[in-house]
This record gives sequence, structure tokens and C-alpha cells, in this order.
Amino acid sequence: MNLGNALLTSVFVAAFIGVLAMGVIGLRSTAQSNDKPARTRPKPLRKKRRAGTAPPRRGQQRKRGRRGRNRDQRADLLPPDATISFADEREAADIDEVFTALDDDLIGLVPVKKKVHEIAALLLVDQARRRFGLEAARPNMHMCFTGPPGTGKTTVALRMADLLHRLGYLDEGHLVHAMRDDLVGQYVGHTAPRTKRVLEKAMGGVLFIDEAYYLYRAGDSLDYGQEVIDILLQVMENERENLVVILAGYKDRMDEFFGVNPGMSSRIAHHLDFAAYELDELTAIGQLMLDLSRYYLSEPAEQAFRNYLTQRMRQPRFANARSVRNELERARLRHAHRLASDLHRHWTRDDLMRLEPEDIFADDPELLLEQFQS
Repeated sequence: MNLGNALLTSVFVAAFIGVLAMGVIGLRSTAQSNDKPARTRPKPLRKKRRAGTAPPRRGQQRKRGRRGRNRDQRADLLPPDATISFADEREAADIDEVFTALDDDLIGLVPVKKKVHEIAALLLVDQARRRFGLEAARPNMHMCFTGPPGTGKTTVALRMADLLHRLGYLDEGHLVHAMRDDLVGQYVGHTAPRTKRVLEKAMGGVLFIDEAYYLYRAGDSLDYGQEVIDILLQVMENERENLVVILAGYKDRMDEFFGVNPGMSSRIAHHLDFAAYELDELTAIGQLMLDLSRYYLSEPAEQAFRNYLTQRMRQPRFANARSVRNELERARLRHAHRLASDLHRHWTRDDLMRLEPEDIFADDPELLLEQFQS
């Protein structure tokens, strides 16, 4: 009797535990299903690259973008009997602003500005021809700027980068300025990575190499500049769609550089020579600089400034507009000291703007005396 009751009790307990466990499991699964976010559709599968392939590089992406634009242009071809005006083409490219800035920034340089206009005209006509389906080889735009320092080479290079971008020749309008120390390494294996980093920064824009002849040192077998030249030659040929290289320096030294590097010379399409400024041009440059700073020269000071420039132009290391800027900075320093030294005098607004002869020739009393005697 006791044995039977014990068995019966065990069966009931086991059954109760089983029902209780099933209930707990059911509640847990219900809670989990309620917490799980609903999906309306499966995620799209990402297309896998084949094994061993790399993602497209920056230059490849630019080429694909340019091919896409070419397809769009072909789709929007003008009919053969259509007409265009280059006033409309210039306005659409918004390049008149670049020419205005070039005239505002630089005095003189008429041959250089004419060359810039010619390059713009070539690219405008190429754009117009493509609208009629008239394809031609992409023009080479690598350049060489020659001339003494302070004649506006860097300024023109900046404007050229902007111009080429607006006309669709370059994807970006930036300029990277480099010199020998930015490109040439100091030991084996250092030059190539250094040069390629600079080139990568310049891709899509303009690489401006100032004093490019210092890349080559004749007779120095341990110099790594030739490695830079070899890399540049390859990139200038193979990446013409993505990069414009401008070499700059003194004309005679650049001629020597091209003489020992004929491959480089053959890759340069446009040579722009920046002549030294004349006295009247230098004076006008100085007046422009002063206008921007809200200063002006009194009549005697203007003549003193011209006399200073006449003397300075005969001396070594004269740097044209840079020398003008430096002298005017010194004149502002002398002017400030002259005014601030007279503590109890009352100065007018005009006094704070006007430069006098003593501000120009404070360090050269002999020239100052010549000025007053003339």
C-alpha cells in the first residue's frame, strides 16, 4: 500500500515538473520572438571581387569618371547644323573670372597672359568640337616657366590650375608646390616613396616644381635626383589625363637641364618666359601693394621710391616684385617708428597712410641726399 502510494506520488511530481518546464520554455521562446526585429526583405548581397584583385586606385576612379562624362557628352551631341558662340562657352566655363584675377594680380607680362589666353582658347574649342562629336587627341599641357625670381611664376601657375579645372581638363584645381628637398631622398630607397607621395597629392591638379634644375647634379654619382627625373618622365607620359607638371627656374639653367635631359624637354608642350619688370611696372606693382594695405606714397616719396628701384635693379639678387614687397615692408616699419617716436604729436588719418621719402631711404643717406638734390 505504501509502495503504491509512493509510486503514484512520484508520477504526479514528474508530470508536474514536465508541464512546468514546457511552460517556461514556451514563455522564453515567445519573448525572444517578440524582441527580434522584423525584416521586410533580405539584405542585398554585396558583389564580391575576384580573389587577387584590388580596389580601384584614385587615378582609375578618375578615368572611369571621365569615361562616364564622355558617354554623357556622346548622348548629348549637337546636330550637325547647330551653332555655338564662344561668348556662351566662356560664360558656361566661368573663365572670365580667372582672367580678371590674373590682370588684377599681375602688372605687365603681356606675352605670358597672351599664352594663357591661347591655352584657354584651345581647350574651349576642343570642348565645342566634342559637342559635335569631333574627337581629337587630348592636348599635352605640361609646361615650363622661365624667368628671374619675383616675376609672377607661382601666381600664374595657381591661376593656370584653376583655369584647367574650369575647362574640364583637370578633375581638381589645386596646385602642389615642390622643390628638390621635397622629392629627393637622402639614402637608397628613400627617393621613390618620397616622390610618389608628392605625385599622389598632386594627382588631379598641377605639380609645380620650382628650380627644377637642382634635381640633376652633374658629376655626383651618389645623388638620387636622377631617380626623381626618371619617375617624373614616366608619370608625365602615362598620367597626362590626371596631372599637369610645371617646371620653373632661370631660363639659362633650365636650358642646361633640358640639354642633359632631352626626355624631359620632349614632354614639355608650352614654354612661358617671364621677363624682368621695367621700372614703371615695378612702381605700379608697389602702388598696387600699397593700395591693398591702405597706404600711399607722397609725391616726393614716389620719386624716392623710383630712385631706390633704379639703384636696386643694378644690384645682385634683385628679385623684382619680391624686392618691391620687401622694401615696402621696411618702409612701413620706418613709417611706424617715425610716428610712434613722436609721443606728444597728434597724427591724422592721412598721416597714418602716407609714406614719406625718409621712410624709403632711411638706411641710405647718400641716396636720400641725391633725391633731395634732384
